[in-house]
Amino acid sequence: MTPVHFAFSSAFMLGLTGLAFHRTHLLSALLCLEGMMLSLFIALSLWTLQLEATSLSTAPVLLLAFSACEASAGLALLVAATRTHGTSRLQSLNLLQC
Repeated sequence: MTPVHFAFSSAFMLGLTGLAFHRTHLLSALLCLEGMMLSLFIALSLWTLQLEATSLSTAPVLLLAFSACEASAGLALLVAATRTHGTSRLQSLNLLQC
């Protein structure tokens, strides 16, 4: 395993563990997701540069577009949850209540 591969896989795993264990606020969960997507974007960009394949050059841009859509949907859910429940804590959000 190269040091670059280790760095990006450890960054992804740190984001995943932060998402799994630090679930107090919705904003912290969204930041962990963005960190995971950023490490995936950089790793995919470096992978396409190393392979020198022009057919794979659109994959990082497509991943970045999906990441932007995910971020906007997450922020919209954060605003909606804060307006309806008064807080962004994940423990106060209950899926069984309307």
